[in-house]
Amino acid sequence: MQLDYKKLGFKSGLEIHQQLETHKLFCNCPSIVHDKNPDIKFERKLRTSAGESGKIDQAAKYESKKQKTFFYEACSTSSCLVEYDEEPPRQVNKEALEIALQAALLLNAKPVDEVRVMRKTVIDGSNVSGFQRTMLIATGGYIETSKGKVTVDSICLEEESARKIEAKDNYVKFRLDRLGVPLIEVATDASIKDPEHCQEVASILGMILRSTNKVKRGIGTIRQDVNVSIKGHPRVEIKGFQDLKSIPKIIEFEVEREIKELKNKVEPHVRKANPDLTTSFLRPMPGAARMYPETDVQPILLTKEFIKQIKIPELITEKAIKLEKKYKISSSLAQELVNNELFVILTKQFKKLQPTFIAKTILEMPKEISKRFNLPKENLKPYHFESVLEALNENKINESAVLQILADAANNKKIDFKKYKKVDSSKIELEVKKLVESNKNVSPNGLMGLIMKNYRGKVDGKKAMELIKKYHK
Repeated sequence: MQLDYKKLGFKSGLEIHQQLETHKLFCNCPSIVHDKNPDIKFERKLRTSAGESGKIDQAAKYESKKQKTFFYEACSTSSCLVEYDEEPPRQVNKEALEIALQAALLLNAKPVDEVRVMRKTVIDGSNVSGFQRTMLIATGGYIETSKGKVTVDSICLEEESARKIEAKDNYVKFRLDRLGVPLIEVATDASIKDPEHCQEVASILGMILRSTNKVKRGIGTIRQDVNVSIKGHPRVEIKGFQDLKSIPKIIEFEVEREIKELKNKVEPHVRKANPDLTTSFLRPMPGAARMYPETDVQPILLTKEFIKQIKIPELITEKAIKLEKKYKISSSLAQELVNNELFVILTKQFKKLQPTFIAKTILEMPKEISKRFNLPKENLKPYHFESVLEALNENKINESAVLQILADAANNKKIDFKKYKKVDSSKIELEVKKLVESNKNVSPNGLMGLIMKNYRGKVDGKKAMELIKKYHK
């Protein structure tokens, strides 16, 4: 179905949630995440409580009707009494606050005058206390996109929820290693124009957050929630997906679903993203009734002097442009090499080698080794790259040997450069001539295969093909 999003009255906003690489938000526990061998276990039942307005939030009511028991596992290496809700929170992690302010300033937002911690009712078990602590850091930001400016309504700093590890009809089990990890929440307005635009906005926001160089990387460290509506249908929030590539298709499927639902009376609600990129009902849309003040944490004044001390980092895109110009490499390689200290060290050390080849050696060859030879690329250490590039720089080996040598290293074999020592060019030419004369009916590619069988890594493939063509008539 070809959808006309403008005609449909399409509206969409985005919420990005990004974990920070620092200790937990309200205690000094490290934010390990995926801590193993829990040595602490307990269980809880959670109940609803009224928000600042005196009313109970409808989403909280919905969860409370499930009457589930929640089991918690924790490791004393990554959690303490704060996570167990048996000790009041300590003061806000100052480093996390400064990172959030860096992100806010990069997003052209205005920091608030005073940071006040609020409690957000959450009784699905993901927070032991029955609420999540959150604080507004800045408002009124924006980003520039290919389809115009998109407003960033708010930037918040909050605590991450516990990690669900098992769920049944009457209980859910959580691990507390993730609970309390600092989390930046960036929320845009509803000016996103179509599914591809939403993907672009998410990509830009992710890049800006990574520019702080203080965010966690990997699966589960960043999540997107998309708000979608069309004319005549209330807002729907879609939660539970991480892959940017899935955004356009999820939105497209949701809009098609909303079109079919237009004749029905539907309330705003939250939906879960399914593996096939469709969505399913999760709970009613929460409202302002879930919020109430946190009385255990003092407000934080954000004075002009404090804001001036915040160092605004350079955007990844700006760093990439500089790398591209300095080393004459492609823009895609430059973006991958931002903050890659190994690349800078190796280019300084081996001036005879092209920066592009060094970049591909440390970025692309490990992936190729993993895919082609099914070897763990994690076994490759900086000294492996340094030693093989040193041999190449000193003309002891050919470029074609680099991949094979690194494959040996990934396979935990001792690197033997003698095995890949360059063969004298006159010897190779004589060998190629003999091979061609004795295999007159074999194609150049076939002859190349015969040469590589005996001299793989010892001769330059391009030179070998030139010799084959020279003698192949």
